[in-house]
Amino acid sequence: MGALFAILAVVALMMIGVPVVFSFAAMTFILSIVYDVDISSLMTTGFWSVNSVVLLALPLFVMTGYLMQAGGMAARLVHFVEALVGRSRSGMGSSMVVACGIFGAISGTASAAVASIGTIMIDPMEKHGYKREYTSALLGISSLLGLLIPPSITMILYAVVTRQSVTACFLATIGPGILLILVLCLMNWIKMRLQPDQSNEVMSFRKRVVEVNDNIWKAFPALMLPVIILGGIYGGIFTPTEAAAVAVVYAIPVGLFVYRELDLKKTIRCLVDAATTTGVIMVILVFSFVSSRIFTFERVPQELTELLMDIFQDKLLILLVVNIFLILLGMIMDDVSVVAIISPLLLPVMESIGVDPIHFAAIVGTSVVIGCNSPPMAPILFMTCRVGKVGMSQVMRPALGFMVFAALPVMLVTTYWSPLALYLPRVMGYLD
Repeated sequence: MGALFAILAVVALMMIGVPVVFSFAAMTFILSIVYDVDISSLMTTGFWSVNSVVLLALPLFVMTGYLMQAGGMAARLVHFVEALVGRSRSGMGSSMVVACGIFGAISGTASAAVASIGTIMIDPMEKHGYKREYTSALLGISSLLGLLIPPSITMILYAVVTRQSVTACFLATIGPGILLILVLCLMNWIKMRLQPDQSNEVMSFRKRVVEVNDNIWKAFPALMLPVIILGGIYGGIFTPTEAAAVAVVYAIPVGLFVYRELDLKKTIRCLVDAATTTGVIMVILVFSFVSSRIFTFERVPQELTELLMDIFQDKLLILLVVNIFLILLGMIMDDVSVVAIISPLLLPVMESIGVDPIHFAAIVGTSVVIGCNSPPMAPILFMTCRVGKVGMSQVMRPALGFMVFAALPVMLVTTYWSPLALYLPRVMGYLD
């Protein structure tokens, strides 16, 4: 009951506007009182838990995302994908989805994709007949591909708090990420087919080839970044942390000397923004590790496992309950908070019913995609509304459609068909 009360306190504090960091501190304080624990001794545990080489990847990947946005790399990627997919009405929506997927393969964050791709594509898509509320909803769900397509900040956090391989967690979300891209593109194609646009731009094959050829050379330096990151990690050349460092070292000269849109002032701004974002995450992790240690001492995960096993006898039903629980928490908490608190708490439950920890990583990732677009918190959806200059009430209907007919089916397939998440980790030798 003490653990439940502490988690409810965090939720209540966040809902009334208390900053996430202070909400987590309050949870730790409440737990120390309820369970009569000397919190001063546990704070050193929290410090040494975040004193990790793996966590160095966080600020570096965040920095890479900001550098891409400021240095012109994001714009070149969008123009290349647009030329490749096509400038037809349905092609523009698909190009936004694919561009978010590629952006996710570099920065690992959703907010950077919203800011970069949204400012570039929303106005041109409106001229092609897209309603701004529909475009904003599509951008909101597509930007969260950054949480699935590696490298993913969410998966790094999951790996750290559950003591799993970062690379294995990266591999687990590739399948669900690709499936979500395909489903979103299909939904957009059907939507545009039902609303034909007579003003579609028709391009000859020759002109199309010329445009693709022109844009691929302009985007080539930007396209090399995901190749370097993912190829280096899965090729065994460097670790995810080293890949993040390489990404920053690569992005700076490309922005400065190739695209010439990055300058000293923008670089410093990127550094400050990345430091601010990372600082918040790291403090949250400190309190999360302390809370997790208290949970472990008091056998909270074991008691939760026994409770669920007593109430629900069927494995499939337990998985459904966990899915619903993760979505509900995602509706009122951000992705970092959900991963930091719930992952170590629910992992013993998952292991007790035979779910692999790497499979659970993909389940958490796909559920967060739904939660981040669901009110009352919906941080990513609120951000897309600001970028798209539309009201939240206007965006909710199309956003709900994408969540129900795209994100939710992908989450259920990921949950109940484990090969989608475990095939690549097993082929790459991270699972037996």
